Amino acid sequence: MSEQPTTLKRSLGSFRLWGIAVGLVISGEYFGWSYGWSAAGTLGFLIVAVLIAAMYCAFIFSFTELTTAIPHAGGPFAYAFRAFGPTGGFIAGFATLVEFVFAPPAIAMAIGAYLNVQFPSLDPKWVACGAYLVFMALNILGVGIAATFELFVTLLAIFELLVFMGVVAPGFQWSNFVSHGWAGSDTFSSVALSGMFAAIPFAIWFFLAIEGASMAAEEAKDPRHTIPRALGGGIITLTVLAVGVMVFAGGVGDWRALSNINDPLPQAMKLQVGGSSGWLHMLVWLGLFGLVASFHGIIMGYSRQIFSLARAGYLPASLARVNRRTQTPILAILAGGVIGIAAIFSDSLITINGMPLTASIVTMSVFGAIVMYITSMAALFRLRRTEPDLERPFKAPGFPLVPAFALAVSVLCLVAMVYYNFELAVIFAVMMLAGYVWFRMTAAARARAALDPQLTVM
Repeated sequence: MSEQPTTLKRSLGSFRLWGIAVGLVISGEYFGWSYGWSAAGTLGFLIVAVLIAAMYCAFIFSFTELTTAIPHAGGPFAYAFRAFGPTGGFIAGFATLVEFVFAPPAIAMAIGAYLNVQFPSLDPKWVACGAYLVFMALNILGVGIAATFELFVTLLAIFELLVFMGVVAPGFQWSNFVSHGWAGSDTFSSVALSGMFAAIPFAIWFFLAIEGASMAAEEAKDPRHTIPRALGGGIITLTVLAVGVMVFAGGVGDWRALSNINDPLPQAMKLQVGGSSGWLHMLVWLGLFGLVASFHGIIMGYSRQIFSLARAGYLPASLARVNRRTQTPILAILAGGVIGIAAIFSDSLITINGMPLTASIVTMSVFGAIVMYITSMAALFRLRRTEPDLERPFKAPGFPLVPAFALAVSVLCLVAMVYYNFELAVIFAVMMLAGYVWFRMTAAARARAALDPQLTVM
């Protein structure tokens, strides 16, 4: 029997990588973030969102140094492994896996709920399951096809967000936005400050998973140049869209009516143009592309993370097999889908803190992301010391202040997340501990894994 290949095809340029980076995140502009208003009010959440946007900008421009120096499908796993050894690789790799495997079920359920509004006879869970099957199949067909589709739906989603801002702009009033803007009050207080800390996960949701584009590094034609353009352009695009959508939606009417719903944009537009407007119907239908772009992109991200961990011996080696014809990690794609579909059908059976499972796993995904951000910035500092001669086609601007800012805000976010979501924090810690037990038990598998020069200190 011939040996199964474990390398990926290089076929992605800057534009399609930018599409992946933005597409991974853009569903966060359509739903989820408005719950931050419920906790902090419009003004409180605006401050939190700007702080988190600054953190993400600092993080991405620092993270790009790692991505171009070590263009590896494992992304953060590879950087932490190179900096801290196998245990560091485990922490970053498993945290990234939690982020990318746990986010898709929530988005899939949102897709199901979205279509259920238009077609009430459809069961949202079966729609979500069908979404998994369709987009896993698309990813299996090849990264070129998958990335082209991702770019197409991302461009449509951006267009729709710009249409939304243009349509509601005539009704925007700053007085609407600032009214009751401090956690329901017109004045700042300790309640507003507490609400701002509680709103951190919803601000992170605006940008969560953009770093997943780094996992396509082994499929980039020229990672030294394409990755900085894609990640830098992506975070700038998302920051402008996030602030624009949030401000325009909050200023068109009473924002409190939008703070606890999953469709804030259609409801905000309805305040301006009425329920029968063609603009509203276009937003409802094209808004689906924002969810699809993120869902499809994150499937691509989790499959590359599973693939790289399996190739290094952290997961069963069979998950690192690449199909000879499509050059895609089929088993890695399917493995994440099995977990996601199981979560979807467990939604009504498991509740945490009074929330259904898919609501809780959004926060769980954020826990994984924050741990990965902290580990990645720590790896950047360590590699600067231990490997000063490592070729770095792109260097973090403002070093060491910019990555230090990203690291400090990430630690602050983690502390706030633990304080306001203690039960979920315990579950996340137990998952990490269980993963570590597996890590300790599989040393022989890592010893048998093929030598990966990018995981070797030069």
